[in-house]
Amino acid sequence: MTHPFTSVFSEIATLLGLAAGFGVLALFLRQPLIVAFIATGIVAGGSVLGIVHSAEHVGVLAEIGIAALLFLVGLKLDIQIIRSLGRVAVATGLGQVLFTAGVGFFICLALGMNMVTSGYVAVALTFSSTIIIVKLLSDKRELDSLHGRIALGFLIVQDIAVVVAMVALSAFGVGASSGGMGLGVAGVLGGAVIMIASVAAFIRHGADPLMRRIARMPELLVTFAIAWAVLFAAVGDWIGFGKELGGLLAGVSLASTPVREAIASRLASVRDFLLLFFFIGLGSRLDMSQLGAQVPSAIVLSLFVLVGNPLIVMAIMGAMGYRKRTGFLAGLTVAQISEFSLIFMVMGMSLGHVQGDAMGLVTLVGLVTITLSTYMIIYSHHLYRWLEGYLGWSARRVPQREIAMERDDGGGKYDVILFGLGRYGAEIQKRLLARGACVLGVDFDPEAVARSHKRRRPAIYGDAEDPEFAATLPLDGVRWVIIATTPAAQGVVHEDNRVVLIKALREAGYRGCIAVRSHDARDTRRMQATGADRVLLPYSDAAEQAIDLLGFSPVIAEEMPEYAVREQALAEPHGAALDHK
Repeated sequence: MTHPFTSVFSEIATLLGLAAGFGVLALFLRQPLIVAFIATGIVAGGSVLGIVHSAEHVGVLAEIGIAALLFLVGLKLDIQIIRSLGRVAVATGLGQVLFTAGVGFFICLALGMNMVTSGYVAVALTFSSTIIIVKLLSDKRELDSLHGRIALGFLIVQDIAVVVAMVALSAFGVGASSGGMGLGVAGVLGGAVIMIASVAAFIRHGADPLMRRIARMPELLVTFAIAWAVLFAAVGDWIGFGKELGGLLAGVSLASTPVREAIASRLASVRDFLLLFFFIGLGSRLDMSQLGAQVPSAIVLSLFVLVGNPLIVMAIMGAMGYRKRTGFLAGLTVAQISEFSLIFMVMGMSLGHVQGDAMGLVTLVGLVTITLSTYMIIYSHHLYRWLEGYLGWSARRVPQREIAMERDDGGGKYDVILFGLGRYGAEIQKRLLARGACVLGVDFDPEAVARSHKRRRPAIYGDAEDPEFAATLPLDGVRWVIIATTPAAQGVVHEDNRVVLIKALREAGYRGCIAVRSHDARDTRRMQATGADRVLLPYSDAAEQAIDLLGFSPVIAEEMPEYAVREQALAEPHGAALDHK
């Protein structure tokens, strides 16, 4: 049957237009792009619209995309980062992988799959999407929170598990074939050893000097990075251990260089663009007539991932001394499978180990778990409030690890408790200490707390959105509580942490003054209505002080109405209350 496209260009243009349309829909539904890409592949495939005819061209772009993805994974595998993960990240990451793989294997057997297919599907269920989780936590400004850092740690552990799984799969491939150039198993292994030794020598002697020179021309970084990833992938394919591991080694070779983060940030959008063609190729090979029979199995496995994975993370973190809230928020980040799950299954298909029906099953599980877990993470604080009463089993009666973090303040009485130790909060703390005030800093970023300790300033870890936390603070004798955290951005779905904290402080019996950081007059009035005694406007106050330093006379309020509005917003009833406190 003839197709309507007169050229490959027309076909690719149509595919990109379709992907953009699904991307806009995903944006409105607050879904990650991977869902839009999978949907594009399914709709563009032969079972629906039948748009994909230039399979070779799509396949080449898909292979470059996979090489770029594995290259970025390799960039994260710096030995120093792995060493700094901490026990909780390693224990949680490995525990979740082993639990999901083990229990998932027996579930797959119970669903009627053979041993090999069950093994592949079970391993595919263990991987969670670092790309999606980092994006969601970053949008919610929770990437630096305790649960965000723990989640990022065990996601890196999962990435290492991905590497191990792919190495094992490549070993099976080598055993089943004679290698890319007919080298045989010994030749492939020898080539792999030579390539790894070359990478180690390059890291030691050549990586830093080369990348420092390339960094002088930033626009060259993306071209060099893609060329480097594809070159290694081609060499890996030529030797016989696979394009995937070649791309991974390319990333590892640059992981210790100072431009690693710059490469990763510049290459991320290119990776997403190229991965589109992987999902288009994947969707074009799916037989929709077979997917209907996979729905019951997909529902069972999706429920296992959505519920089982968070539960095991909560259990491990609870046993290690973390609160149920921290375990719950971290656990939600593993309630989906990732793009690596699909790549892993494609590798299995290329080796003849699994069939298309298994690939279709994992794709369905991916669509369900990614879609639902995205909403679970977005509304995580609402979910916790609804389920809090049922989560007591997941934590010790005394969560000693978090309590130790909270009590690491040197003891004593305080005049001020300051929430938020970022640039603005740290400056407030510095100046209050210079004026003789005793200040206890509180932040949800463990590194910010560590920086404060290095400066010999009292500080503890604490989450302003945890209603239970305020009651644990040393509030006796405190004159001021200052909330210097960044105001929530428009569109954030969970409740403003400043509002939560003000309510929690009053419920804990605190009767002193509360000062809150704000960003505009409307937000100022809202904070006053919530119970703030003083509202701080960092940018407006700094600008006004700068104008005073320049020697300009104060503006008469009647001559500048918007100035009068700001002054009124900061006036009675709460502003004047400070004069006598």
